[in-house]
Amino acid sequence: MEIIKLVGKLLEANEYVLIKDNQCLLVDSGARLEEVIKVVGKRKVVGILLTHGHFDHACNCIEQAKYFSTKIYASSKIKQTVTDSVAIYSEDGSTIDDFSLFEFIDKDKTFALGSFNLKCLYTPGHSSCSECYIIDGQLFSGDVLFEKGIGRTDLKFSSRQMMYDSLCKLERQTFESVYSGHGESSNYLMQMKNIALFKRFLSR
Repeated sequence: MEIIKLVGKLLEANEYVLIKDNQCLLVDSGARLEEVIKVVGKRKVVGILLTHGHFDHACNCIEQAKYFSTKIYASSKIKQTVTDSVAIYSEDGSTIDDFSLFEFIDKDKTFALGSFNLKCLYTPGHSSCSECYIIDGQLFSGDVLFEKGIGRTDLKFSSRQMMYDSLCKLERQTFESVYSGHGESSNYLMQMKNIALFKRFLSR
């Protein structure tokens, strides 16, 4: 599986284009459509996975889903975030209210989209709708895990206790690398140290 990172202009949020067997899977939607089209080329896009509903990660999901004729996969709790002009954290108060292209995932599950085998994990804390995805041994964490940190828990619909519980869940998973919603990737050993550190911080 090839992984290409695109960086959106809004808060430099990462969008990932995963390529396998002439198919693509998109993780988040912060990059401009033109940039995504250039990477995808003539390949088929089998889905868009949203890690959570903050605007820097979800802003272009409808546009990209319509262009590539595909579905958007997310927790149903994303509705609470993207329809709230404060919780979505858009620069101009923009919200998302079209859910016709969404497929909601309401529990941890393993499933396939085209050639991609996914393990979806509900990991709230940074937001109430945060999801992580393990795909071919790679963990796509959104704003739950960063290279040397975790997502903020002082935002609307955030929760320190939920973040702690989510870190415990991720600590039990097997993966090779972590591809975060901002910044650079990291490996398993780095993240075991990172998770242990922030579990202590959150439990103080």
